[in-house]
Amino acid sequence: MSAHPPFDPGTVEAIAKVLGEAGSGTDISRYLQTNRLLDDSGVSTKWRRINSIFLKSQVTTKSANQILAFIRSYLVPTRFVGKRDDFEHHRSELNAVLILHGLEYGKDGQFRHTTQARTLDEAEARAQGVRKKLAPRNTHPEVYKYCQPELMQENYFHAVFEACKGLFQRIRDLSGIEADGTNLIDRVFSVEKPSLAFNTLQTETEKSEHKGFAQLLKGCSAAIRNPLAHGPKILWQGETDAADYLTLISMLHRKLDQCVKVPHQEHRHGGGA
Repeated sequence: MSAHPPFDPGTVEAIAKVLGEAGSGTDISRYLQTNRLLDDSGVSTKWRRINSIFLKSQVTTKSANQILAFIRSYLVPTRFVGKRDDFEHHRSELNAVLILHGLEYGKDGQFRHTTQARTLDEAEARAQGVRKKLAPRNTHPEVYKYCQPELMQENYFHAVFEACKGLFQRIRDLSGIEADGTNLIDRVFSVEKPSLAFNTLQTETEKSEHKGFAQLLKGCSAAIRNPLAHGPKILWQGETDAADYLTLISMLHRKLDQCVKVPHQEHRHGGGA
C-alpha cells in the first residue's frame, strides 16, 4: 500500500482503544518492537500508550503507514486461532473507524480500499456485516442450513443464491413434487388442488392470502434467484441488500412452517420451469 495520509487525532484514539482491547501489555510491547515503533510514552494504560506512540509516529513519518503495519501484524488472523469470534469483534470495531476513511481490514488480515462511509451510522452498519444484521431478526434456521459456509466467508452473492435454492428445495421436500420455479409453485400452491396449504382455503380472504403467498414465492424466484443465476458476480450490488433478501427468505420459511400437506392431492412428477 502506498503512503496513507496521517489520521486525525480522533481516529488515532479510536483505533488505539480497539487495539488496546485486543491483547495484553506484553503483546503490545512485542509487536511495537517488531514494527520498530519507539515506546517512550511512559504511559501504562494500554490504549493511551498505543495512542501516544501512533501520534508520534505520524509526526515523524508524515503518514499512517506504521499504524497500518502494526495493525496487520498485531491483528494477524493466526493470533486468534480458536478465538474467531474475538478476531471478528476486533475487526468489526476497527472497520467502523476505518470505513470512514475509505479503508477496510479483511478477514485475511489485509487492508483494502472501499467506498468511504459518510456517517457513523453507515460505518457501523457496514462494519457489522450481514451475519450480525441477521442475528436480531431471529432468522429461520433453514436459511443458515443452505448458506452458512457462504456467510462465514462473507460471500453474500452466493449466500443469497444458495438460500433461495434451499427455499425451493424445501418446498419439493414438503410436497413431494419434483419441479422448479413457477411450475413448482403453481402445482404445489394451486387454489383448486393444492399440495400444500397454510390455511383452510374456505373463504375468499384465505384464498387471497394463499395466492399472495404463492406470488411471493414466484417473486423470490424471478427477482432474486434467476438474476443471480444468470448475472456475473462482478456486476452484482447485492451486498447492501443481502440481509433484506435473506430476511425475506426467512419469512417465507416461516410461512412454510404453517403449511399442511393436503392428503387427497395426487402427485405427478414433472420437469422444471
